[in-house]
Amino acid sequence: MAAGAQGRVWSGPSRRRVPRFEVAAPLDVTVLRSGIPDTVPGRSVNVCERGIAAMLAGELLAGETVGIEVRLPLLADSLRTRALVKYQDKLRCGLEFVGLSAEQRAVIRDWAKGAKAETQSETVVSPPPAPVSAAPAKKETAGGGGGHGTTSGGAPRPPKRKQRWIAFVMLLLLAAIAAGAFWWWRWNKDWEELESGLGNPLAVSAEKPQAQVAAEVMEKLLVHRVEPSYPAEARKADLQGVIALDIIVGRDGSVVTMHPLNGPDVLARAAMDALRWWKFEPYRVNGEPAVVETTVAVEFKK
Repeated sequence: MAAGAQGRVWSGPSRRRVPRFEVAAPLDVTVLRSGIPDTVPGRSVNVCERGIAAMLAGELLAGETVGIEVRLPLLADSLRTRALVKYQDKLRCGLEFVGLSAEQRAVIRDWAKGAKAETQSETVVSPPPAPVSAAPAKKETAGGGGGHGTTSGGAPRPPKRKQRWIAFVMLLLLAAIAAGAFWWWRWNKDWEELESGLGNPLAVSAEKPQAQVAAEVMEKLLVHRVEPSYPAEARKADLQGVIALDIIVGRDGSVVTMHPLNGPDVLARAAMDALRWWKFEPYRVNGEPAVVETTVAVEFKK
């Protein structure tokens, strides 16, 4: 009996120019809402040198520029950069890195190598071949001796080829149902993971500062500073000066909340956009990292 040809199956590393590595790491996405930074927590799905896919507990708009802080496993420091929102489908969001430095790309490559991260694979399956009958069907003869045969009650049996197609269709239906059930289970699992971590990224902002620290003291603890961009509309209107901001610094040294104390709105927004990337050494109270309040000043001049 001749055997039918097997369907062609290929499974291997992704054929994308930049490989994507599967990783479930906590991350924060910061977006400006009416000039006020809003932090959306989430969990990564995969990451590469060009961008990241994540499950987020909030909604973003395609085309928005956001800030990302992702805590990859085995890395001492979080990866911070800007990104462009490419799409969002339900909870899943695609983000393309903007201005990622060569050093940060090297950090991603070194992390993937050290963590032995797995690349996402692509699978292509050719359609199954049509079943081939083992022998040509016999012609029907008078008296019921044809190839279809009859049941014990005299009713004609369905052709064998039809039986095989019915079985094949049933298998396809079962596979579709199983795939749908798996997708629903995975979606709910991702959502539960997000819900379980919703409180953590925003918990610091709810804490009251444990100390009021002088500006000159916190300035000595500043380890990462981002200079603000001078807005074109402010330059055109000849707006310049010093913007003072009241900020709260979390236990990890990141800027949790900020509030401008003076100046035009356009300069205050530019100052806050830069200030959310500042990083301090944790201020310690009785030897333990503490949430503190302080004042900083950002100067705009031509």
